[in-house]
Amino acid sequence: MTQKNFSDTKHWLRTARTISEALPFMRRYAGKTFVVKYGGHAMVDEELAAIFASDIVLMKQVGVNPIVVHGGGPQIGRMLERLSVKSEFVDGLRITDSKTVEVVEMVLSGTINKSIVSAINAAGGRAVGLSGKDGHLIQAQKLRRTTKDPESNIEKVLDLGFVGEPSLIDPSILTSLQDSGLIPVIAPIGIGPNGETYNINADTVAGAIASAAGASRLLMLTDVIGVLDKAGELLPDLNISQVEALQADGTISGGMIPKLETCVKAVENGVEASVILDGRLPHSMLLEIFTGGGIGTLIHR
Repeated sequence: MTQKNFSDTKHWLRTARTISEALPFMRRYAGKTFVVKYGGHAMVDEELAAIFASDIVLMKQVGVNPIVVHGGGPQIGRMLERLSVKSEFVDGLRITDSKTVEVVEMVLSGTINKSIVSAINAAGGRAVGLSGKDGHLIQAQKLRRTTKDPESNIEKVLDLGFVGEPSLIDPSILTSLQDSGLIPVIAPIGIGPNGETYNINADTVAGAIASAAGASRLLMLTDVIGVLDKAGELLPDLNISQVEALQADGTISGGMIPKLETCVKAVENGVEASVILDGRLPHSMLLEIFTGGGIGTLIHR
């Protein structure tokens, strides 16, 4: 079975003669942990959201242990606008003051997290919503970035407020939940050394949790089909050296760079492989996991 055979979900369903075709691939990952970064179009489209929830439940039923880490940038932006809280971005990062971080936590740990949990439970699963503050799951520190002044060319430190990065992940709470048959759904909020609340990039959290949990796969659901070459064709398989070369020659650029950096770091930290996957395609996770060729870009050593 090749990648091109599964570019369309309906085609896969038509051509799969029996469920036994998928069983070897299902058994291959029994008992393995998969961390899924959930965001983008897949999360805001109601039909795709329902499909995502049912696919997470199926993964659990066939023996995979899924951990969901979600984002919520657009929803945060809408709530800040409704509350007339001004928000600025620097180098793609939201400057998060004390008022903003309260809204961020409310949206991520509240509305979004509980809606995902409810959808998984409605699909027949048993999900539990967490933020990184629960059980000190994600201990965080202030994210420090520098930028160059365009006029003087002098580097200066950016103060992004309560934007953080993981300093320590404690996966024991996740293990306990998984052993109880529960599916963790995690909002990317961390706790600082003095009890501060930090807003953390969801991709970064997913990669850190995948590494700490000894995951077999990190699945990054995006709004693109995967990593493309200069001709716009999908690159189905990349090792770390190839990723670095593609970044150096400009093939990989823009928002794909930090996603691939997260994927590479996870692989370097022991995750078997990371996958950039099109979350707009119904059942994309199942097509990636339970077919021979996969449909996204697999990053490995």
